[in-house]
Amino acid sequence: MTALVGGSVALVGRPNVGKSTLFNRLCGGRDALVHDRPALTRDRKYGRAVIGERTASVIDTGGLYDSTIIADAVNAQVKRAIEEADVIVLLMDARAGLTPADELILDELRVLGKPIQLVVNKIDGVRESQRLALQELSGLGFGDVACISATHGHGIGQLRDAIEPHLEKPMQLDVLDSIPVAVIGRPNVGKSTLVNAMLGDERCVVFDEPGTTRDSIYVPFERDSQRFTFIDTAGIRRKGRVRDVVEKFSVIKALDAMNVADVGLLLIDATEGIVDQDLHIVKYAVDSGSGLILVVNKTDAIDANQRRGLKNELERRLRFAPWIPILYTSAVEKSGINRVFKTVVDVHRVGRLDIATSELNRVVQTAVDKHPPPTHRGRPIKVRYVNKLGDHPPALLVHGSQVEVLPDAYVRYLENQIRAAFKLVGVPVVLSFRNTENPFRGRRNELTPGQLKHRRRLIQRRKAQAKRKRSS
Repeated sequence: MTALVGGSVALVGRPNVGKSTLFNRLCGGRDALVHDRPALTRDRKYGRAVIGERTASVIDTGGLYDSTIIADAVNAQVKRAIEEADVIVLLMDARAGLTPADELILDELRVLGKPIQLVVNKIDGVRESQRLALQELSGLGFGDVACISATHGHGIGQLRDAIEPHLEKPMQLDVLDSIPVAVIGRPNVGKSTLVNAMLGDERCVVFDEPGTTRDSIYVPFERDSQRFTFIDTAGIRRKGRVRDVVEKFSVIKALDAMNVADVGLLLIDATEGIVDQDLHIVKYAVDSGSGLILVVNKTDAIDANQRRGLKNELERRLRFAPWIPILYTSAVEKSGINRVFKTVVDVHRVGRLDIATSELNRVVQTAVDKHPPPTHRGRPIKVRYVNKLGDHPPALLVHGSQVEVLPDAYVRYLENQIRAAFKLVGVPVVLSFRNTENPFRGRRNELTPGQLKHRRRLIQRRKAQAKRKRSS
């Protein structure tokens, strides 16, 4: 399968000029985190937008020349996006006009020799005299200025038309099946560092401060002819400790990423071990249907005795989900990365449950013969057959008589037998139950003429026997 792909667009500008809002508008979704606060976006975020007759990549970036302590790392991410882009869209705020920071950015972009499209955002509510003054920006040597409202969609069509001539010619690219992988965990366990180590690129902002990542960053990547989409998420803290409104949105984005992903990498800190919040995240992932791999990061910071103790602790606390594979890595030293890739591919393959229905029923029937289900109200529970409902996670429908009242222990028994037979490691198995309908339920039993004649003879015979007993 092929797709028509052409070029990339970088959205740059000062903080809070509406870059993420425009990103969502161009890409037709709400993937980028948007709030009335500057410096929310820190990493560069990729999306796909239809511009003309091609699908182009759109890169959302953080605000340039921010005053926060992480500004240098954000600026580095913006510069990488500018290097990758075919055309640069510089956003300005219509209400603020041309600021000294905008002029500084323009001076830096002018020397790059790349196409630059000036965009004045937030024109809704701006007086006509101010708009005319903004139009004079076209005299800066960057061509016509596009006036838009990213929030309400005004001027977006004209902006697409202005961008299209600067994009490279469309080319045919092979579209491989992509494996969506969510990297989740508590704050400061090394999620962004692991993503960078797996990509071999400083793709995500890494800083020695919990909560550096605020949005869910989707990173496409290809390795050994297999395409992946890594989703670097914000750290998930205990609900009682989340007070900031932006952090609440970030946690929601992280939980949404688990609904999108086929495989989740749950990172824990080897120096801290597994805590209750990690177990809550396991429950979130299982409920979302995502495959799950537990990745113990920062193993370079513990010795052999600590590692043995950690292994015993993990086995004890994860007894309720023994199917979760456990990997040990050091994202800083890039150790264990190859095994993470291999396990992700294996878990994704297992999640498809690509097996024949006959083979599935053979395994279930063997399990039932080996250990029959109990009775319910004096009547036996009968498991008749099983069919597949879906994948990622594997979902099975069990048909039979009274199967909806099967005890939880027997349901776990069936799940464990299916897991063992097909080596379903790293994925939750969803079993649903449906009682087989009685085809004769509600139908009156109509007797044939011969049966009616036989019935009359029986009635007469019983009456004669009763009469003889009374006379004797």
